[in-house]
Amino acid sequence: MAKYTNRSENSFHGGPVSDKGMQTRRKIVEKSLQLFSVKGYFNTSIADILAATNLTKGGLYGHFRSKEDIWYAVYDMAVMIWRGIVFRNMRKVSDPLERIEKTVEADLKEYLGGGTFEGGCFFLNMLVELSGQSASMSKHIVRGFIRFSKLLSRWLQEAADAGRLKDDVDSREAYDFIVISLNGAAALYSATRDPKILNETVNQLKQYVRQLRK
Repeated sequence: MAKYTNRSENSFHGGPVSDKGMQTRRKIVEKSLQLFSVKGYFNTSIADILAATNLTKGGLYGHFRSKEDIWYAVYDMAVMIWRGIVFRNMRKVSDPLERIEKTVEADLKEYLGGGTFEGGCFFLNMLVELSGQSASMSKHIVRGFIRFSKLLSRWLQEAADAGRLKDDVDSREAYDFIVISLNGAAALYSATRDPKILNETVNQLKQYVRQLRK
């Protein structure tokens, strides 16, 4: 599992954390990630988390005030894992359009197809479950999708600045199409576990990106 760090790892409730405390906190987050991925957020109880971590309520609440607080830490860990898979060695790729192709392939074949999370795409599953249930949590996920869209937008602009993008390409339309296609493939794959969905989507999106090239 990818290394997990976030701004709250160095303190609980404002105080310093021992090495043992950091290990316990990490264990809570890792076990909760597994539970949320498979059972969903609402179907996972505090009792489930206690059973998975072998902690008492006091031990758990010494690190997190609520199940929602655990979820935010879980989300951060899921993002770190996703980034570690999807953007591995990406800095070595100088061509921004090739970067998009490799990101698409890694997201679908390595992140989703690799069974990173047992329940499928953690972010899409959480967004579906939490929409209409928790505005703050669902908005948190949406902001992640927006950040990804902005990254694709920057790469497309980089390609345009380098004279590699066709003059008539609408960047907003392009990155929207890519993100929507990725999420559609993730939803279908989660429901069917059919690798053809991933392979066909990768091939279609690669072809689409190549058509943008001047």
